[in-house]
Amino acid sequence: MPLTAPEILRPWLTAPVAVFGAGASGRGVLALLGKLGVAGVVFDEKGEGKGRVNNFGAAEARMHRLVVFSPGFRPDHPWLQAAHGAGCECLGELDFASLFWSGCVVAITGTNGKTTLTEFLTHALRSIGHDAVATGNIGYPFSQLVADSEAGVLAAAEKVAVCEVSSFQAETLRHFHADVTLWTNFAEDHLERHPGLEAYFAAKWVLAGRTTPGGFFAGASVIRFAQKFGRVLPPHAGLFSEGKSPDSRLSGTVFARYPQYENFLLAAAGWRHAGLSEEALFAAARTFQTGRHRLARVAEIEGVTWWNDSKATNFHAVEAALAAQAAPVLLIAGGKAKGGDLEAFVRRIAPRVRRVFLLGETAGQLAALCAAAQVPHAVCASLAEAVRQAAETARPGDHVLLSPGFASFDQFRNYEDRGNQFESLVNNLAVTATLR
Repeated sequence: MPLTAPEILRPWLTAPVAVFGAGASGRGVLALLGKLGVAGVVFDEKGEGKGRVNNFGAAEARMHRLVVFSPGFRPDHPWLQAAHGAGCECLGELDFASLFWSGCVVAITGTNGKTTLTEFLTHALRSIGHDAVATGNIGYPFSQLVADSEAGVLAAAEKVAVCEVSSFQAETLRHFHADVTLWTNFAEDHLERHPGLEAYFAAKWVLAGRTTPGGFFAGASVIRFAQKFGRVLPPHAGLFSEGKSPDSRLSGTVFARYPQYENFLLAAAGWRHAGLSEEALFAAARTFQTGRHRLARVAEIEGVTWWNDSKATNFHAVEAALAAQAAPVLLIAGGKAKGGDLEAFVRRIAPRVRRVFLLGETAGQLAALCAAAQVPHAVCASLAEAVRQAAETARPGDHVLLSPGFASFDQFRNYEDRGNQFESLVNNLAVTATLR
């Protein structure tokens, strides 16, 4: 059966749809529109590529009735203001795609750990025969998933969408609905977008109102901030794993210690809510492997162990990576600023680092703060220089950790590019060491 538009959308599809953003989300929207036989016009601020327009004002707005925007567009973006002013219906990509979905939805959010939890739940559900797909902020847009479902809504009815949801996506949701939502944790992040911690929390909190009653579960830090900001969660929703010994059945798995243990407990809460076998979840944990760039051991070279944690793009993630090491490390950090209290961050990590090699646009500010906190450091012009200096400084038994704490876009395409370059540089060191 071909894909058809839900009734609520049909009045808005009588004119070409304006698609804001030419990235993965925008491409997913275009694919879905193509399945509907509806034209889409891409508006992208860079304006690069055939058929893309780099300006959207009142005149352009009058040519459209529906705007679907990528997560990178703030709710107060001038293009969205122009669209609202012209009476256009404006939907985020996730919201738009959700209107076509008839299957189960498990939403995963959090400052850190949401990608691992999304991947794990997808793996676990597949292990017991469910047709589960990881989608959303994980890199496979929900709209693309809908477009790829050959029989549209009917095919989707048998699928489970395990949907990673960022604060950028959550803050404008009006139609998206989750059967279960798991909120891993909450810490300082994305303050270049949200005007403060409470606004960041409020953006994610939208999911609480978009979830079936009884299906919302959250980690300990979320509960603390909910209390701080006057938000009320049902008694069953909070999970507290801090300071508790992980279940012995998780020994040898990625969930054998905190904070990943808390991720497992959240998965288990959702699992029990769905009436599934707990033993099957433990079995899935024993066969699960995390994705790349998440505190992954790259190599041991002449007694020095090198770790790639390029996905650590906020302070909380760096601190978790440092806490996993038994002794102070040589840390490679820095990148594009995302807001937050840098001085407090440097003070917190100071006891856990022996020397810091600083990269990117935040390097100068971090260097001054490291000096004030008496943290040995070096400003490096490139990742290659940071790796070289770390190799020269390291002694047998040391650990060198790439855990940047900041976005990658000042020097790299994305965190994957940053991690790939780091691994290549470390592998080159290994080759050199074998030739000596």
